Amino acid sequence: MKKLNGRDLLALGFMTLALFLGAGNIIYPPLFGLQQGDNTWYFACGFLLTAVGLPVLTIVALARVNGTIQVLSHPIGRFCSVLFAVVCYLAVGPLFATPRTATVSYEIGVQPFLSESLLGSRWPLAIYSICYFLVTMVVSFYPGRLLDTVGKVLAPVKVIAILLLGGSAFVMSAYLVHSGVSISANDSRFSIVSSGISNGYLTMDTLGALVFGIVIVRAIQSRGVTDKGLVTRYAIMAGLMAGLGLAVIYIMLFQLGIDSQQIAMGADTGAKVLSAYVKNVFGIVGNFILAFLIIIACLVTSVGLTCACGEYFGRLLNKSEKMITVLLVVFSMVVSNLGLKELIKFSEPLLYGLGPICVVLVLLSLGNSFWHSRRLVIVPSMIVALIFGIAQALRAIDWSASIFVGTGLDKMPQALKMSLGHLPLYDHQLEWVLPITVVAVISIIIDVSVRPASTDNFIR
Repeated sequence: MKKLNGRDLLALGFMTLALFLGAGNIIYPPLFGLQQGDNTWYFACGFLLTAVGLPVLTIVALARVNGTIQVLSHPIGRFCSVLFAVVCYLAVGPLFATPRTATVSYEIGVQPFLSESLLGSRWPLAIYSICYFLVTMVVSFYPGRLLDTVGKVLAPVKVIAILLLGGSAFVMSAYLVHSGVSISANDSRFSIVSSGISNGYLTMDTLGALVFGIVIVRAIQSRGVTDKGLVTRYAIMAGLMAGLGLAVIYIMLFQLGIDSQQIAMGADTGAKVLSAYVKNVFGIVGNFILAFLIIIACLVTSVGLTCACGEYFGRLLNKSEKMITVLLVVFSMVVSNLGLKELIKFSEPLLYGLGPICVVLVLLSLGNSFWHSRRLVIVPSMIVALIFGIAQALRAIDWSASIFVGTGLDKMPQALKMSLGHLPLYDHQLEWVLPITVVAVISIIIDVSVRPASTDNFIR
């Protein structure tokens, strides 16, 4: 029976960590550290719970069903499970996440080095996106080699660079001036922790984990591991290693943000915080370090997403995986040239809407072996999650845009607040937590009490 050796297992952990660790994950913690000041570690407790805990649990849940969303969502019915999987893959693939990796890496890693005459032109982004997605396509053509190309080469370089950057924050902390931000009367510790929870959830890593699960499983199988029990065990180990790595890196980047309170005062984005920090600590060389780090971080995530989408749609449509990969890459390249702001404006509502649905599916699926009828437990909660997901999507739309003015739709935010504003955690976009929890508890009690005969409980 084929097993992974220690080196391959370590590479698998690095690969999983690198797939999660995109530009957004690197940029947001420094900004939160800057904004929260003395309150950062309360905020970090909530943030780590959802930005690390939920993705790891997702990997565990997927590992138990061989890494596929469709099997995980089987209780909601065949048609709905396929539809859910397709929407997830499109959302974190060619419609948003993959193009975003190109635009983010361009704006942070390339744009600062352009002359003033080129900043207003679209050609630099077009040329960069062509080169960027060519590299993505070439690496994605060989998903079976990801453990070598990503796990043993790109991922360690990426992680070491981040550790050096983040580690310097603790070394430099004693030499940098801090201006603490104290807790105000209206800003309780509970509010800060809950804010961390909502911001960690909004990183959408749980949604990304649903897609990356199959990439991790295939990487294990590429080493000749065929035993399903071993595949599950290795995937869970990879998820735990990635979770530990994410937690360490986030803590370092939070400290970096705290250390930047004087040198990045007034910064409104994580990119500005990082730029100010590396320039202050490393000088002009720091700008090149940051550019290299962001480009590699985005490229690895782009490859992982493309491989996952290529494998899924190739199998779903019964077409060549390489042909699907080419189509995905070309489409992502075209979409990326819309620019980051346009991408976010059109895609955020979908991502926000999928959040509650994904979280509910993952958490309830972890108890598959305890439910007598998975449908009875999961379906009611998923229906409520869908309702609140639609509400989340509506909240993410910019109803003040000129296209909605005068149509009556511009009053949607007030209508949503009147309907949902009384629910706990509404201000943190977590108003769905309590209603779904109540429905899930009731469903579980009925499942335990009635003990219906089940025909869908094929995963124990």
